[in-house]
Amino acid sequence: MKALVYKGPGQKSWEDVPDPVILAPTDVIVKMVATTICGTDLHILKGDVPEVSVGRILGHEGIGVITEVGDSVSQLAVGDRVILACVSSCGQCSNCRKGLYSHCLNPEGVAGIGWIFGYMIDGTQAEYVRVPFAENSVYKVPEGVTDAEGILLSDILPTGFEIGVQYGKVTPGDVVAVIGAGPVGLSSVMTARLYGPSKIIAIDLDNARLARAKDFGATDTVNSGDADWKEQVLALTDGLGVDVA
Repeated sequence: MKALVYKGPGQKSWEDVPDPVILAPTDVIVKMVATTICGTDLHILKGDVPEVSVGRILGHEGIGVITEVGDSVSQLAVGDRVILACVSSCGQCSNCRKGLYSHCLNPEGVAGIGWIFGYMIDGTQAEYVRVPFAENSVYKVPEGVTDAEGILLSDILPTGFEIGVQYGKVTPGDVVAVIGAGPVGLSSVMTARLYGPSKIIAIDLDNARLARAKDFGATDTVNSGDADWKEQVLALTDGLGVDVA
């Protein structure tokens, strides 16, 4: 199969590699339909993540179709269309039982790290990928959801919601600032709306992205390249600043 392979800092290659195989009874093999390029992948390519070994297939997001299942997999079947979670979790360890899936103690990578695709094991920027702990790490795609929509649920939208909205504890009436209007920031804008804030201020250097933020539900936008951008934010909030950023 073809895959994007890390060759060291600043180096990558789209090349032929062996097809993945079932290694554990909880595995499935997925034929990738779509994947993404995350900012994390760019950090790896720069050499900022030294734990990633040369020869690793990159990528940790995606949507695809199951082509093979391990012997103990009963809730999934060949032909199922699935979203791959960016965090792999065994569902059985003490951390998983507490709901701390991103700190799974699974034996696939480093104990306490749920992100293993494209990091500790081969990832999703390939024609096929092996998914460990499949029944806890992939999700069947509902009818009517397109590949382009479903792939956003692999990492981008959940990250914007969890890190921005949940951790920020957005409540009705809040004034919310979203700094950065890329895909994750737009996801924060979109999901923050569900909590009834009085304002959502999108802040970015790119006017095109700010225009998109308006489409996603931002009430106001500020270009952080402006010398007085802080003053603009204060003017939008009657001098009080924001409640959540």
